[in-house]
Amino acid sequence: MTTSRRTFLKNSAVLVAGTALLSKTSFAAPKPAEIVGIQLYSVRDDMKKDPVGTLTQLAKIGYKNVEHANYIDGKFYGYSPMEFRKILNDLGLKMPCGHTVMGKDHWDAGKKVFTDSWKKTVEDAAFMGQRYVISPWMDETMRKTYDDMLRYMDVFNQSGELCQKSGMKFGYHNHWFEFTEKLNGIKVFDIMMKKFDQKLVVMQLDIGNMYIGGAKALDILSQYPGRFELIHVKDEIAVNTAEKYESSVLGKGIIPTKEAIDLGRKIGGTTVFIVEQESYQNATALQAVKEDFEVMKKWGY
Repeated sequence: MTTSRRTFLKNSAVLVAGTALLSKTSFAAPKPAEIVGIQLYSVRDDMKKDPVGTLTQLAKIGYKNVEHANYIDGKFYGYSPMEFRKILNDLGLKMPCGHTVMGKDHWDAGKKVFTDSWKKTVEDAAFMGQRYVISPWMDETMRKTYDDMLRYMDVFNQSGELCQKSGMKFGYHNHWFEFTEKLNGIKVFDIMMKKFDQKLVVMQLDIGNMYIGGAKALDILSQYPGRFELIHVKDEIAVNTAEKYESSVLGKGIIPTKEAIDLGRKIGGTTVFIVEQESYQNATALQAVKEDFEVMKKWGY
């Protein structure tokens, strides 16, 4: 099994600093406001070798939206924002959201301001036409104690204010520790959901990652209705590794993926559905995400 995105993001962060719904609406055509896209980490090796060729293949499959997972030193996959926007435009692709870890080094605690690096991240996201700037990890040093957690929840909300100035929202993408770790007897995930300013900060619910932490998407969606504008659409199969699960083609695993995204559509406030697959079993990455796309179409998305 290749290194998972969960491990990849953790290492990168260190280095840088219900009910089954079968109603008619479940099968209806997507509303105009809804977005279906692909997280480019799904095809990370292909993007590393040939970004333009890979994006071309994704467009041919039928994807209209992508979510990046590679913004380094002011560039997207090695291209300046202007260059990358042109590439996307030429292929008829849009990038409504993207993942960039916001760490301790992006916040000057003494001056209580964001660093120029984080400000540039937000500026470039706005230039790309993003609606959301999403941090996909929270370093352990930011959540050692309950007070630490509250302090950085305030920073998250301030990042939301910064993004709002450019017409965007700040967001956070869960993994597994948010459901297994507690501070003052409260799960980290619940602290986040309580302390996020809903007008400024959103939770992008990854319905696959939470399984390692023993959480289920249908339960969380029901517990916090209207709180998940974005969902990472995934399925998982059980494997004999420390992480216990790895992602699979949609509909082939143990997660009730369709029921979860239908519930997100119905009560979760979800309008952005981002497909992500990190492991491919006996397929190539592009073969897998093509099959995922066909499944989403079959499901009415």
